[in-house]
Amino acid sequence: MLGGAGILLGVAAVPAQAAEVSYRTECIPPAISGLPAVEGTTKVEITAPAEAKVGDEVTVTWKFTQAASKNPDVLDLDANTVKPTGTLKAGGAQTADIAMEGSRTNPAIPKNSDMKLSDMTGRLKLTTAGDVTLTPDGYDINVSKPISTDTKCTPKEAVNPSATIKVTSGGGTGGTPTPTPPSTPTPTPTPSGSATPSPSGSGTGGGSDTGGSGSGQTDFTGKEVSVPYACKTPIGDKNATSAVQIDARKNGGSFDLTVQFKASVMDSPADIPADSVKPSMEVVLGGADKGTVHVEGPTNSAPIKSGDPIEIPDLTGTYKPGATGSSTLSPGVLTVMALGTTTTCTPTTSEVSLTLDTSEQASGASGGGSTSSGSGSAGTSSSGGLAETGSDSHSALEALALVAGTVILLGGAVFTFMPGRRSR
Repeated sequence: MLGGAGILLGVAAVPAQAAEVSYRTECIPPAISGLPAVEGTTKVEITAPAEAKVGDEVTVTWKFTQAASKNPDVLDLDANTVKPTGTLKAGGAQTADIAMEGSRTNPAIPKNSDMKLSDMTGRLKLTTAGDVTLTPDGYDINVSKPISTDTKCTPKEAVNPSATIKVTSGGGTGGTPTPTPPSTPTPTPTPSGSATPSPSGSGTGGGSDTGGSGSGQTDFTGKEVSVPYACKTPIGDKNATSAVQIDARKNGGSFDLTVQFKASVMDSPADIPADSVKPSMEVVLGGADKGTVHVEGPTNSAPIKSGDPIEIPDLTGTYKPGATGSSTLSPGVLTVMALGTTTTCTPTTSEVSLTLDTSEQASGASGGGSTSSGSGSAGTSSSGGLAETGSDSHSALEALALVAGTVILLGGAVFTFMPGRRSR
């Protein structure tokens, strides 16, 4: 029995080694966010066999003892939504890039708390005798909810090796780890060309008409006006400008309104789940009438894949006049509800898009600050849609990305999503 035990000890694997290394790291959010990089210190512990033979295939483990940053004060991250991938550099007697991948396993991560990343594993087939060093390199962090997005983290200084494998010549049958699937690529926003002007429809353009009360005209086309917005987003204040047009169709004594936002197209920078973004606006009344008219659109009915254009329907509602005379309609406050966040954009200046001849209706809008609809409350329509909040300039596109209010947190990096415009 003692002899058998001695034989078993003689062929036992050399114990694994573990060593921690720390390095200054820069984490960059997706480019569409326009936000600065986040810097911090990454601490990693690499575990690998202390000794092995040429021909062995060994398993190495990357353990995060400290991520480069905390989860900022915006959103709580759900359990099992965060997944790390990275690269471990082999050097010395043998050079190679070892693909490392962790599982999507994490506790819930509250705002302002440390990021919790799972251990990553990879494998290396040893080809040369000598000392093989293992050094951590860059890593990516993917968050799957509320939409999938990635943050890239790279070393900002030379990193010391964290472990060394002494490789001897001769055959061997080292470890047989489970293959690690390839990492998920980072979604990248892609511009998709110029917007197509919307049809003008029937009626008189230029924001004025004479058919509101008895001329027989039913369709009235508003003037396209440029609206500068001051937006309060979940991550700060932003300014942006967008072109808006208000059209109307006479319906008895009331008017069915359609508000169009016109701008450049931007493709989706990430997968967007259905029913995640809903816009609304308060159209401002002036002239003979006073108050506001609520218009809104439904949430996106289907998921939108990364790289696909985001189609933007119109905002609709019903205007019930509260006064007789010439009444004006101008774009007002825009509100976007997205994934549990609210962004509010207020025009810094107001310009009339449409003028209508109106006849006072019972319980109509007039009264200074009241809300008008067909029944005295907010009007809705199943044919409406997401407010278009783009611009022809790149800087405005970035600003309006924040208007949509879709904010995804990732180790200190914030991702924002901007809806584009459908072809009309």
